[in-house]
Amino acid sequence: MTFPLDITPPVFLAPMAGITDLPTRTLVAQFGAGLVVSEMIASGEWLTSRPGTREKAELGLGVEGTSVQIAGREAGPMAEAARMIAGQGARIIDINMGCPAKKVTQGASGSALMKTPDHALRLIEAVVEAVDVPVTLKTRLGWDDDMRNAPHIASRAEAAGITMITIHGRTRCQFYKGCADWAAIRDVVDAVDIPVVANGDITDTSTSRQALAQSGAQGVMIGRGIQGRPWLLAQIAHDIYGTPAPVVPQGRDFLEMALGHYDAMLQFYGTKLGLRVARKHLGWYMDHAGATDAARRAVLTARSPEETMILLPNALDPDQQDAAA
Repeated sequence: MTFPLDITPPVFLAPMAGITDLPTRTLVAQFGAGLVVSEMIASGEWLTSRPGTREKAELGLGVEGTSVQIAGREAGPMAEAARMIAGQGARIIDINMGCPAKKVTQGASGSALMKTPDHALRLIEAVVEAVDVPVTLKTRLGWDDDMRNAPHIASRAEAAGITMITIHGRTRCQFYKGCADWAAIRDVVDAVDIPVVANGDITDTSTSRQALAQSGAQGVMIGRGIQGRPWLLAQIAHDIYGTPAPVVPQGRDFLEMALGHYDAMLQFYGTKLGLRVARKHLGWYMDHAGATDAARRAVLTARSPEETMILLPNALDPDQQDAAA
């Protein structure tokens, strides 16, 4: 059983809207990850060149170990968007059938496609036929507990040419409540001969091992666990698959990493938007570093990049405050 393009190790970064942007994916990839996936791109927005849409896929165009995820509800636009993205160098196209957000499902996209398997398969077939690169699928166990049809969809998707399937161990109607049911993913594993990747509530090496054991999946995909810990995928890969261990930054090195990520976001988004978008990442870094409430509040209310960079040393590495300032 081979992963598309032999991507390895099978510890992957999940697509997260507003989080796994270019600077974040680049940082995670630098530490080491088998695959990073772009934020979900609406096929219609791509075709109409809506501002910001193509930037979301920038890392995916020609970069090894990167997949570009697309979503939509009509076969034609999905196929055309996939063709354009692949033509610009994307190495893997991923189809989103798992997003539970109401603004997506109300448009008959994302996990809403699980309610109409025949229509979903037409979209899958159109995308597969439109490109020469591997096409993968990310979905959930089903729409709700009365419609847990992931094994059926997975089997038909494999027949249509899908080369890998990632399953989030919840139904759409669960959103992110309760616990991911890794054992239920085993029904999908048994239904196909292509690699299956487990997703949902996987936050460290221990939960990765549990998810793999309970699901029988060939890999794991991790999302929220990387917040404040961009080295996490590399650490899990080392612990489970024996890849080189990442150098986990401490003290001054942790501060320099956060400052570098912050600067990359400012360069990518521009100062005004970057200042706002970066705050959540800085918050996660401060959570990891155990920053005081006062230091955290000061950083998150700073009104300029210059002020933020002066305050960060105190929040992330107090011993280095004077040197960083």
